[in-house]
Order: sequence, then structure tokens, then C-alpha cells
Amino acid sequence: MKALSLFSGGLDSILSTKLIQHQGIDVEGICFISPFFTAERGIKAARDINIHLHIMNIGKELLTLIKSPTYGFGKGANPCIDCHILMIKKAGSLMKKIGASFLITGEVLGERPKSQNRWALSIIGERSGFGDYLLRPLTAKNLPPTLPERKKWVEREKLLGIKGRGRRIQLELAKKLNIRNFPSPSGGCLLTDPVFSRRIKDLLARGKLNFNEVELLKIGRHLRLESRTKLIVGRNERENKRLLQLATPGDFCLRAADFPGPIGLLRGEEDEEIFRIAASIIGRYSDAPPREIKIEYHKLPEGEKRYLLVNSISDEEIEKLRI
Repeated sequence: MKALSLFSGGLDSILSTKLIQHQGIDVEGICFISPFFTAERGIKAARDINIHLHIMNIGKELLTLIKSPTYGFGKGANPCIDCHILMIKKAGSLMKKIGASFLITGEVLGERPKSQNRWALSIIGERSGFGDYLLRPLTAKNLPPTLPERKKWVEREKLLGIKGRGRRIQLELAKKLNIRNFPSPSGGCLLTDPVFSRRIKDLLARGKLNFNEVELLKIGRHLRLESRTKLIVGRNERENKRLLQLATPGDFCLRAADFPGPIGLLRGEEDEEIFRIAASIIGRYSDAPPREIKIEYHKLPEGEKRYLLVNSISDEEIEKLRI
């Protein structure tokens, strides 16, 4: 018999997989990727415990969910319940293709207030269409038995009843199972990061969410100069190069003409006053001394170079514009 584990590479997903393996069941994993999270942790953990790992990109579907999540957002911009439903649906389809009999996840009742309360776990199972095939080994004894338990494919007595946000039991089990390499429970999804979430919601408010905009959110300083105009300022040479790679025709590139400093990518309305504000910000972040600075700017890809003489903007004014 085979099971398919939704496998992030975090400790809970590792432990759930090991518990089912110890019942003599073959386990494969599925790890999802998107613009907001990678499979890096999953690949490493799958290698460590020697399971075959499938990787599936759900970026397109997740971007649609973020624009209008049925069950709202978690603490950040993460549509966690909708995202879990999507993942279970995708995993269920793969389960059938690879000849697996049921799904497992590392979810624990009460561990995450938005997506792992009793109501949310029930909704995720119901809306995914695979709820009766879904086994949560770490918290199974807190929940009604699902098909794998009722059919005696697994022994319910050997499953656990962990609940709440504490990690003591998981850490003790990891030690018992000789699992030493696992990431901290935080991190992994950019949509839970406060700064990134704020930037995502700024785009959502303007109907601008797309793959290019999301990639831009990962780099630089972001400043809203006007409702439809944003400036992104690189923080180092790597980000300067990345900004130019992500630029689209019609964007403007700004930089100090005579001093080292950042690239600025201006996207939005063409307006002389906006150009001056953007130029003064580029001047502030350049190595130019605190006096009138010459800023070069041009329209991408090959617009004519133009110049502005500006004074650097104050840090207080920059903070008012920062996203």
C-alpha cells in the first residue's frame, strides 16, 4: 500500500511521513512551489529520509486565490485555507495517478489559528473533495476517523493526538526517531512576511497583481509616489541588475549621473513632479554629497536620456512614501 504525503520539509511533515512508514506503508511526497515559496526544504528533507518527491507548481492558481480568497487572509496576505484546499485537490489528483490509497499531512489541531482549527480542517477536507482520504497522523486522535483508519489500512492506536502550538512532543518524537536535521517552523512562505504582505496588499488595492509585479516585490525599497506610480530602489549591485531584468517597456530607469548609487525603477504615470520626487529619492540613496545632485533618467528600453538637478529628499519624507 502507498500513501502520498503533502511534504513541505518541515518537522511536522517529516514526522507524519515517518509515522506512516513505520506502519509498513510506502510513502511518496508532494511539495508545492509558487512565486512565494520554494521546494528547497522539501527536497533536502526528502533526501534525508529517502522518499520519492513530486514537485508541483501552483503559482498561477495561487495568484488567482490571492486576488479573491473565499476564506480570507491569515495574519499576512496568505489565503491559507483556500491554499490548503488547493493543495489537497492537487495532491488528490496525483494520488490517483501514482496508485496511492490515501493522503497524509503534518497538520496539527490548534497549531495555526487560521488554518488548523477544527472548523478549518473540516472545511479543507470537505471543499477539497478528498477529506475522507486525508489522514493527519500527528493529530488524528483529536479528529473523527477517516477512510484509512476505518478500513484498517493504518492502526489508529499508533497515531497521535497532538494539539496546540507547543512543539515539545514533536521535538521528543524527532529525537526518538533520530531526526536531527529540520528547519524551524517559521518562515517558508513570503505571504506570511509582514513587509511582503503589505506590498502585496498595496498591489491588490490597485488591481496590479501579476507575476512580474510579485517578483519585483522581493527586491529593493518600494515607495508609492502617487496612486498609480511606484518607485523601486535597489539596495545593492545584485538588486540593481535584477530591477533591470524585471523592467518592462514604459518603465523609467533613474540613477545618479556622477556618483555611485542605486538604480531606481519608476513604474506608472509620466509626470514632471513625480520625476522630481523620484530623482530626489535616488539622490538620497546615492553616494553624492548633500547638495544639488544631477540625476539621469530615461524611458525603457531605449529612451532618450534626460537629466534633473534636485536636492535629496529627507528621511522623514521617504518614510511617508514607503510601502
